[in-house]
Amino acid sequence: MRIKFISISIFILLQSYVALSQDILTLSLMDARTYALDHNKNMINSGYAITKAQQALREAIANGLPQLEASADYTNSLGAKISIRFQEGMPAAEIDIKPQSNFYLNLNQLIFSGNYIVGIQLAKLSKEHTAIGHQKTELEVISAVSDAYYAVLLTDALVAILQKNVENLQDLYQKSEPMLRVGVMEQTDLDQLFVQLNALQNTKSSAERQAELAKNLLRLQLGASIETELVLSDELTQLMEDASVESILLDEFKLSTNVDFRLMQQQEVLSKKMIDMKRANALPTLVAFYRYTYKLIKPDFDMSPPNMLGLQLQIPLFSSGMRHAQTQQAVIDLKTTENQKALLEDQLRMSEKQLRFNLVNAIETYETQLTNIEVSRRVYQNLKLKYQQGMLSGMELINADNNYLRAESDYINSMMQVLNARLQLEKLYGTIL
Repeated sequence: MRIKFISISIFILLQSYVALSQDILTLSLMDARTYALDHNKNMINSGYAITKAQQALREAIANGLPQLEASADYTNSLGAKISIRFQEGMPAAEIDIKPQSNFYLNLNQLIFSGNYIVGIQLAKLSKEHTAIGHQKTELEVISAVSDAYYAVLLTDALVAILQKNVENLQDLYQKSEPMLRVGVMEQTDLDQLFVQLNALQNTKSSAERQAELAKNLLRLQLGASIETELVLSDELTQLMEDASVESILLDEFKLSTNVDFRLMQQQEVLSKKMIDMKRANALPTLVAFYRYTYKLIKPDFDMSPPNMLGLQLQIPLFSSGMRHAQTQQAVIDLKTTENQKALLEDQLRMSEKQLRFNLVNAIETYETQLTNIEVSRRVYQNLKLKYQQGMLSGMELINADNNYLRAESDYINSMMQVLNARLQLEKLYGTIL
């Protein structure tokens, strides 16, 4: 018994330690969005992409700046000799070829290159493209976090409603047992109430599992560890009051604010610049160089100067149509991008029209459910009172209870639909509030 008591004590202590070491995050919706922007893995990778684009621009600029290189060599002719005959008939003089070793210092400076100029422009455009992509990632993360936050609030609200309903039915069941003994109520009615109570408890357990799953999805979007305890400070009704859902319907959709359209515009500019890059292949390239040579092992006859300064000009003359074909491919890519841009514009305008309709429909549904929930509560309370007085059968009460739960669920779902519809429209507009 003592060993068992010690084991239980250790288990309790371990549970207490885990509870104390567990992180607790209390978040409003705005706090959750801010936290995700700092900790979400996709946001972190997007930040890396911006840093990489900055380094790529530096690389493109550095290609045209002075390049200094050092090298050394060593040659050995393995005893070979040079024969020199000064006059006909005289014996040839032989000179040994001694080993040689040189140290070189080369300095190159690009003076003109069309590819270099266009390459820097492409790198700058690529950096801007990455920055817009970062904004797109921000919108997607905020949208995903908001969806997950709403889902947690929805499941928590459903669990709370089911818990309250279970408690009401348990209280009703306990009050009904004395009525059975005095003959006011039949055993069948009490049995039906018992079955309904068990079914409702099973539904509540399922809702609790869904609530935990929703919190795990929210942790994933936040970038928080699985051990983090989440406490959401906002409520669905509060978000409905703060959202001013109808105000966004007054805004006019502008393509220039949509992040996908901006990305496509940037892609179009990049495609135009790629045509310039292909055309620049036909331009000459001029490079200046300086070479310093130091003789580590000097030969007997050394006629090479230690310092040398020069220019190197490379002029493309004929490529059998290769450069022309490359340019035409870039032109075709540009036309394809232009068509994709026009298609995207049509899709965005169609999506905006549909999302507006969805939001208006969701608001109308919410207003209807707001009225229905009040009526359903009054009806259920009246029928519950009649049941307690023996004027209503157990099956009729169960049907009334199911109708009331359905009305509560529809009311919560209608709030979710409004918030989600507004969120999707804000995401399309590129301004999530």
